[in-house]
Parts: sequence; C-alpha cells; structure tokens
Amino acid sequence: MPLLDIVFHDDDLVAINKPHGLLVHQSPIARDAEEFALQILRDQLNRRVYPVHRLDRKTGGVLLFALSKDVEKLMQQQFYENKVDKKYLAIVRGYTPAEQEIDYPLRKENGTLQNAFTRYKTLACAEVDVPLGNHPTSRYSLVEANPATGRMHQLRKHFSHIFHPIIGDRTHGCNKQNKLFKERWECDTMLLHASQLLFNHPVTKLPVHIETPLQDEFLRIMTIMGWEQ
Repeated sequence: MPLLDIVFHDDDLVAINKPHGLLVHQSPIARDAEEFALQILRDQLNRRVYPVHRLDRKTGGVLLFALSKDVEKLMQQQFYENKVDKKYLAIVRGYTPAEQEIDYPLRKENGTLQNAFTRYKTLACAEVDVPLGNHPTSRYSLVEANPATGRMHQLRKHFSHIFHPIIGDRTHGCNKQNKLFKERWECDTMLLHASQLLFNHPVTKLPVHIETPLQDEFLRIMTIMGWEQ
C-alpha cells in the first residue's frame, strides 16, 4: 500500500485524503480487507493515531485522526454535537434542483428513528448520449452536500430517498446505473468524496479548514461528463 496523502498535520491532529475502498479500521462486516487507514497511518507516522469520525469504505476524502486520547474525546464531542461543518461532493442520477433541504429521519440498526438533515446545491449537470431503459440519453448531476447530522450512510440514503441515488452505491443506489458505469466506463467506484471539514481546533481554539482534492477515478468521470475541474 502506498503512503497515505496527509493533508493536515499538527501536534494534535492529522488528516488524510482516504482512498475509495479503504476501510478506516478492522470491521467484522468486512473480513476480506487486509489493509486499514488506521494501521497504515500509524506505521507511516510511527505513532498511535485515533480516528475521531468515520467514512464508509467506498467513500473517499478527508478523514481526521487525533494524536492523543484527550484530543480524540474533544473532537468526537464536536462531531457528536454537530459542530463540525462537513462538505461532500457526489455524482448522482438525474437533474437535481438548484438546491434542496432533505429532512428525513433514518433508522438505526436497532430500528430506532433518528432525525437526519442534509442540504445540498447543484454545481453542474450533464446529459450523456448513452441510452438507458426507455430514455435515449442519461442525465447526471454534480452536487455539494452538507449533512447537518452524522447518521450512518446518511447521504447515500437521503439521495436515494429523493430519487437521485449516488452513482456506484450498491446498497442504496440504482443497479442499472451502476451496471452502466461499470460496463461502459469501467467505473466501480462510489462517486462520493468528503471534500472539506471546518471546525475549531480542540486545543488552540483557532478555526481549521481542511480540504481534500478529488481522486483520479472521480476526476475521470467528471471529464466524461464534460465538467471543468
């Protein structure tokens, strides 16, 4: 495994641009995985690191770690209290509205309903000369999403709920679109990227803005869509 791309590093925190497909840490639901961001970063820095939030395995982008247990607790509290501003980029099916708020509760694994709120804006739309089903062309949108809450698979479930599923999402997405992207463009990546984190530093109290560039596969699909990068 090549070295991870470190996008922020100080005495208390370190952030990486997590590759799509890399697990944050060992999980009983993904026993096939042999490499994890936690262990790779630990070995890369030669010190212990503590993840303060999570990203899905298939989601790429900014992943934040603390360098001590005390800072881990402080940052986890900020995430729990929704004091961290999170921005994501996603490519979804269809033409999305210019902007929209999604206020749709989501169920935990034990069946409990949790409030979940996402706002997003559309950055670009594309119509590709590829027929699908009864449609002579295929339409897609590039969106910037800002989840105010941090529920599991929140963006994936919310975009599915409004009938604009994220491309490459096998669990909550559109099988026909996923098959098209794999067969036509050899793309099996879930096109969801955690692009930015904004928060107050838990130790210095100063504002921190971490931004991660899009990864190669996401950029390749943007080029196919005709979107400037």
